Amino acid sequence: MDADYGIARELSDLQKLRSQYQPELPPCLQGTTVRVELGDATTAADPSGEHVISRSFPHTYGQPLAHFLRATAKVSDAQIITEHPAKRVGIVFCGRQSPGGHNVIWGIHDALKIHNPNSTLIGFLGGSEGLFAQKTLEITNDILATYKNQGGYDMLGRTKDQIRTTEQVNAAMAACKALKLDALIIIGGVTSNTDAAQLAETFAEAKCQTKVVGVPVTLNGDLKNQFVETNVGFDTICKVNSQLISNMCTDALSAEKYYYFIRLMGRKASHVALECTLQSHPNMVILGEEVSASKLTLFDITNKICDTVQARAEQDKNHGVILLPEGLIESIPEVYALLQEIHGLLKQGVSADKISSQLSPWASALFEFLPPFIKKQLLLHPESDDSAQLSQIETEKLLAHLVETEMNKRLKEGTYKGKKFNAICHFFGYQARGSLPSKFDCDYAYVLGHICYHILAAGLNGYMATLTNLKNPVNKWRCGAAPITAMMSVKRYGRGPGKASLGKPAVHPATVDLKGKSYELLSQNATKFLLDDVYRNPGPLQFDGPGADAKAITLCVEDQDYMGRIKKLQEYLDKVRTIVKPGCSQDVLKAALSAMSSVTEILSVMASPSSNANTPF
Repeated sequence: MDADYGIARELSDLQKLRSQYQPELPPCLQGTTVRVELGDATTAADPSGEHVISRSFPHTYGQPLAHFLRATAKVSDAQIITEHPAKRVGIVFCGRQSPGGHNVIWGIHDALKIHNPNSTLIGFLGGSEGLFAQKTLEITNDILATYKNQGGYDMLGRTKDQIRTTEQVNAAMAACKALKLDALIIIGGVTSNTDAAQLAETFAEAKCQTKVVGVPVTLNGDLKNQFVETNVGFDTICKVNSQLISNMCTDALSAEKYYYFIRLMGRKASHVALECTLQSHPNMVILGEEVSASKLTLFDITNKICDTVQARAEQDKNHGVILLPEGLIESIPEVYALLQEIHGLLKQGVSADKISSQLSPWASALFEFLPPFIKKQLLLHPESDDSAQLSQIETEKLLAHLVETEMNKRLKEGTYKGKKFNAICHFFGYQARGSLPSKFDCDYAYVLGHICYHILAAGLNGYMATLTNLKNPVNKWRCGAAPITAMMSVKRYGRGPGKASLGKPAVHPATVDLKGKSYELLSQNATKFLLDDVYRNPGPLQFDGPGADAKAITLCVEDQDYMGRIKKLQEYLDKVRTIVKPGCSQDVLKAALSAMSSVTEILSVMASPSSNANTPF
């Protein structure tokens, strides 16, 4: 199998054309000089978890933000790096494949060779297992030729294993030492980047020369925080799925007799479902975050859909399209509690066929109420992060079954006078993740690869490559790096009345912000989507012409660019220091003291733990 990695692909005409596309670089990454400004020390977004994180990561917590500067920037204390000794860099795919991943490798390869042709990029074959076993492939221009701007992870392969146990961490360190790596770049999502932070800390403590850098690549779109606006692959996934959904919308409108229940990937967060809704305008979407916030039961959700079917039938519309995120099932309170009981029994070694008899009375009643196919799926062993195997649980079929039962009941009782309810179910879980990456994802991934080199040139460890201001053209993107520990939080888990247990520091999945502008946009249009068939078809991926430069709606409507604002704040503080210094007038000093007193009082309140109740803890 290892012999299949890195072999030349047979490309279609379109693939050949895409392989010739050269992504643009922002000005700060052009040339052979690295200019980096290190800002103030970072802290945890949630102050209440700061002590736990700093204690767990004494060598890598509190590191400064890094801003990479263009040649024309005038920053007095910026580091100017012109000497670039040859480097040996390892790179590994962790987690599920996401469109654009190959371009990260291409970007780091180009950056290494531009700054020193004698540098070497080494890919680990088969993901983390290849890292532990030291199975490698040297990345060359010839190998990259048929993988540039292409989908999949098949150049190197991947696993979804964590790099977390002592044995795994030691194996990773042994591989880095044996191969004399100056750096290890980990491509992945929240779990993989949490592991990257732990590796960086362990390597620093052991005085291992290998620096560890993370890259935000995940199709779920849930590695989002103040430093990371979106993830490589999310743009492509949503565009491909939106076309498929739109096709279903057109089909429903044509046949006028089917309701399509479509479950979308995304794990615990509903980012994919939200973005696809804004792009394709289906009649309804049920976000897991809405269900959690409102504590909606399975009965509530069923009735909500049934009421929609009935309202549309009154307008002589007996068709529709309903989107569901795959994590929805864990957001339903009683189902989540049932899953917790099942997983607890499985961990105790209870066989699947004996579990129903050992459930608590209420859990047993719910379990027996569910259709047989769902029972079987709920009994599957949980994932390594203790979550249910969401891709295997057919929530769309469960809800279609319950809605059909309820609509038949209403039809029999005479409260529903429409046509017989007919449902068709789909799971769009694998159709998009091997797609050719969108133009945005090609650019984003390639630029992140170049940033990885700049991070290494600056001698930084435990950082994630970041880009902000992404809704603007590439030449306006802000390139930087943030310590992964600054993205961490500490969750508190309940263990009975009045008791709680602290989890380990981790980069946790970001859920849909129900107070954010993207959700507000959905709310404003929800009624129109529900009753009016305003279906929108964005069409297939575009690489040239109209639509080629379109970006995710959720990326464009949010007011982000955190790194840019941090930089602007620093400029204001520098101006204050310039104006208010010994010798300034009394009036200037009094005005400065009054203003700063008010600002610090407001910020102290906003930064207190009680004001951060919405952050994961």
